[in-house]
Amino acid sequence: MTDTTALDPEDRKIVTLARSVRARNGVPEGAAVRDETGRTYAAGTVALDSLRLSALRTAVAMAVASGATSLEAAAVVTEAESVPAEDLAAVRDLGGPGTPVLVAGPDGTVRETVTAD
Repeated sequence: MTDTTALDPEDRKIVTLARSVRARNGVPEGAAVRDETGRTYAAGTVALDSLRLSALRTAVAMAVASGATSLEAAAVVTEAESVPAEDLAAVRDLGGPGTPVLVAGPDGTVRETVTAD
């Protein structure tokens, strides 16, 4: 586990944003991404009858829809043990295979950092 205070301030910010959206919206996951200009996009899980998206895929979609051309980093706050391959694929599609994805528990403690390989 990684002490969140030991993170780079910009990485701590996206973990905090992801945690906040999860709590505020009462959804299973919260996520945030940071684009190549430093802009951040935060989202929660989307669970409609006709549309289901993870928080991370929703955050990536928001970045793309806002004109982002790359990602510097991503964070997801979840109770799940790992990030699904399709979520990592969305990060990889926009940010490239080396884009770090911080995986944190509901308390905001980063459990691991994986790459979008």
